[in-house]
Amino acid sequence: MPSSSLFELLGFLVGLLFGSFLNVCISRLPAHESIVTPRSRCTSCGHTIRWYDNIPVLSWLLLRARCRDCKARISWRYPAVELAVGLWFALAAYVLWSTLGIISTIFVEPRVPLPPGAPPFAGPTMHDLAASASGDLYVSVIAFAILGFLLIGLMVMDWQTQRLPDAFTLTGFAIGFVLTCVQALFLAPGQGDIVLNPTHQLRLSSPGSFAAQGNVFLTGTEALVMGRIAAIAGAALLLLIIRWLYKAVRKREGMGLGDVKLLAMIAAFLGFGESLLALFAGALAASTYGLTLLARGKAGAKSKLPMGSFICAGGLFAALFGQRIVDWYVGLLR
Repeated sequence: MPSSSLFELLGFLVGLLFGSFLNVCISRLPAHESIVTPRSRCTSCGHTIRWYDNIPVLSWLLLRARCRDCKARISWRYPAVELAVGLWFALAAYVLWSTLGIISTIFVEPRVPLPPGAPPFAGPTMHDLAASASGDLYVSVIAFAILGFLLIGLMVMDWQTQRLPDAFTLTGFAIGFVLTCVQALFLAPGQGDIVLNPTHQLRLSSPGSFAAQGNVFLTGTEALVMGRIAAIAGAALLLLIIRWLYKAVRKREGMGLGDVKLLAMIAAFLGFGESLLALFAGALAASTYGLTLLARGKAGAKSKLPMGSFICAGGLFAALFGQRIVDWYVGLLR
């Protein structure tokens, strides 16, 4: 198996390319411009950027952060976004490599011959479980990479323009839910099943059929997909209620619908608990930042903060640590 360094390097290089494309989206989508045409150009002189001046990070360093034609300064935002996406993809590559190594170590089917006359084993083999785990891993890593790409872009766009384009939030929402459905296809038999009454047998019957006994449960596929739908609806409804209460109390808008779509997108990728963590972390960061501005006299009580940027930062935090934090918190309640 190749070393983790190779996986991380490949992920980093792919992330740099995606980061370069993300810079185009950040520059054009809030202004409702096409991200396909025209080619990248200098924002000061309008000159088309040559291909060798458009190499992620490297061109910015070689040009010393200035346009080759008009010598105007090139914002540090461009290499920062490219590096951020590159590092995020490198992390995704590391998770893929390390987890595949664990799967290949654990899921090794024993070559033990069956006793004479014994019926063949009808359940899932270790290879079946390994294939299921590998498929679920691939989908999870792809979702992790896409979510980071979207959140980094939305964070910068909201910070600069206080806009969260639907091209990112709604498209991301759809991608997250589709990936959840694909992930549900890789669940092993019985994995994720929810048994409503595991200790007592219930007698179920329907008109025209024989009475049957069995536990009432949701399959893992149903539980994952329906649970994610409930998570999306719950996250959006929660933020809508907060938005309505703020407007009722302060008599002015305090949170846009873009923030609602953003939190629903995070819930589509991560689930309800992690989306709440993203909201809490974002609100805490926004409050700290706002209080700092107030203390320094650089903001007033009516100053607007790019709340979407802080929710995006909270979403990145939740994607990295959310599952462990949610599991720890749920464990405290038991």
